[in-house]
Amino acid sequence: MILGLSIVLMLVSLLLIMLVLLHKGKGGGLSDLFGGGVTSSLGGSSVVERNLDRLTIVSGSVWIVCVVALGLLIQRG
Repeated sequence: MILGLSIVLMLVSLLLIMLVLLHKGKGGGLSDLFGGGVTSSLGGSSVVERNLDRLTIVSGSVWIVCVVALGLLIQRG
């Protein structure tokens, strides 16, 4: 069980990093490094931004649940 949660935690962590980097920057951040500063017709869609926000929130929630569950399992031994 601990091994399975650890693997899920690592995968969700990588997904969360990618999702945060995909967010539109407010200027001069890591998103500009990956082309976030370039204005395009597809990148400015509010539907895409909302879906990206939702996916980030869900991934963050799964990450928190995994961390708490893993901590409880390790504490019990």
